[in-house]
Amino acid sequence: MIANPRWIGAGLVALSALSFGAMAIFARFAFAGGVDVTALLFLRFLIAGALMAVLMSALKRPWPRRRNALTLALMGGVGYVAQALCFFLALQHASAGLVALLLYLYPFLVTLLGVVFAGERLTLLRTLAVLSALLGTALTIGAGISGSPLGIALGVAAALIYSIYILVGNRVLKEEDPLAAAAVVMLAAAGVFGLVVLVDAPRFPASAAAWAAVLAIALISTVVAMVGFFAGIKRLGAADAATLSTLEPVVTFVLAAIFLDEPVSAAQMAGGAIVLGAVIALARGQAGAGQGKGSTSSR
Repeated sequence: MIANPRWIGAGLVALSALSFGAMAIFARFAFAGGVDVTALLFLRFLIAGALMAVLMSALKRPWPRRRNALTLALMGGVGYVAQALCFFLALQHASAGLVALLLYLYPFLVTLLGVVFAGERLTLLRTLAVLSALLGTALTIGAGISGSPLGIALGVAAALIYSIYILVGNRVLKEEDPLAAAAVVMLAAAGVFGLVVLVDAPRFPASAAAWAAVLAIALISTVVAMVGFFAGIKRLGAADAATLSTLEPVVTFVLAAIFLDEPVSAAQMAGGAIVLGAVIALARGQAGAGQGKGSTSSR
């Protein structure tokens, strides 16, 4: 029996969420070792992009076609950089909890924009899953929700940019290999952050532990996370992959409780359960619909 592609896609997005969710933990150790945000982002994409280039060569995988390669380069060099800039600027004008919550508006925005501009079908299951995931995310992130209008605007901008990034990626991935697409995005982001490093006088890691944390971010929270997410988008579509990726904050608070001894509230546990329930319901429902139609793809 051939495994349903939607289940495979859901598993890949879950792996991506686990990898992305661990980044906050790795970053805590990296910052404790002296690295700043600029240096961390540059090293993250430089190491990941170099590894992906070697992997592409070793596997003899074809690079994306010129037009798609340009689109992917803009996704990495403009989209990722702009999203990161809005996110970190928002943190200067709003609480971390509010900024994180605003960022996780992106599954809702991806779903809405997909319906308006890409003719996606807004099913009852998809609607309930998105709204439940948003509620669960709000509970998981917890208290400390405050900020200025500028902070809120920057947080929403970060979510909107990431939503457009996902939708553009969804279109390109219909024609390109996820491994090759991720490689171009990482290399383009590394190039732009490299230019930032030249003018920003960054602080690089000052200890072996900090370098290990940076390496973990590059390998786990970038290579595994991004390739898994792109492969998941290819099988699920943008809206469902974005909704399933709301597992990320759940993973973060669980790992923070385990490795950083951070307290976990009843509200966070309830939020995590709601997100997990929404993810399972979406994966089971959509996979079942695909099996019922005899389909092997999400479209």
